[in-house]
Amino acid sequence: MAFIEENNNGLVYMRSSIIGAKHAFTTRFGGVSEGIFSSLNLGSNRGDDPEAVRENYRRVLALFGVGLDDAAVTNQVHKAEVRIVTEADRHSCLGPVPYEADGIVTAARGLPIFCFTADCVPVLLCDEAHGVAGAIHCGWRSSVGDILKNALDAMLSLGAEPAGIRAAIGPAIGRCCFETDDDVPEAIAAWLGDTDGLFTRRADGKTLVDLRAANARRLIQLGVAPASIDISGECTYCRHDKYWSHRYTKGRRGSQAAVIML
Repeated sequence: MAFIEENNNGLVYMRSSIIGAKHAFTTRFGGVSEGIFSSLNLGSNRGDDPEAVRENYRRVLALFGVGLDDAAVTNQVHKAEVRIVTEADRHSCLGPVPYEADGIVTAARGLPIFCFTADCVPVLLCDEAHGVAGAIHCGWRSSVGDILKNALDAMLSLGAEPAGIRAAIGPAIGRCCFETDDDVPEAIAAWLGDTDGLFTRRADGKTLVDLRAANARRLIQLGVAPASIDISGECTYCRHDKYWSHRYTKGRRGSQAAVIML
């Protein structure tokens, strides 16, 4: 298992060797946005030039061989709602999204599905044998709300099986930089039960949290094989040159996407 950097005509993205379906974890590189949004910003509500964002989307969707209005996207509110999307959910680029969902799951082939991050944990799920995939935004609030259970329940309703699911947990803020107050580790402990090795308590009372490992542990609890989970080692805060980091930029930033297509 490994995350591999790809470069397609200057558009730089990461992929995991564990998932065979076409997928990408985008970076900051390869778009046309300028200034603080330079260059591959996929956030449509951050204040960037809409035409630049459209061109950025066009370049990413070209990787998947589809047009600008041929994807389905999350509409993230840091909750645990997961929506099953179909052909009817193909999204007009930069248009309104008529639902709220931090995770989306599909059995539709040829439909790229997107979730968006800028420090939170992006999780791509795929059961290739049964033709089901998911793109899940796992911020700490959606994580402890058990969004991954909701995602797997939705995938199983479409015919997937836990033993057949492979998971790629993408670049996100690492334990090295995810400094929290007590509310976060307490919520994670209530969610997972087992928190061994997930936290580093500092002398100043703050806790450093490994949110990627926490989500991997939940996937295992839900029946996904440990050998079927790939975890990126890149921290978006440490690598703010390569990825969008909300904490590093104090909110003045773009967004990257995790995308998968059956």
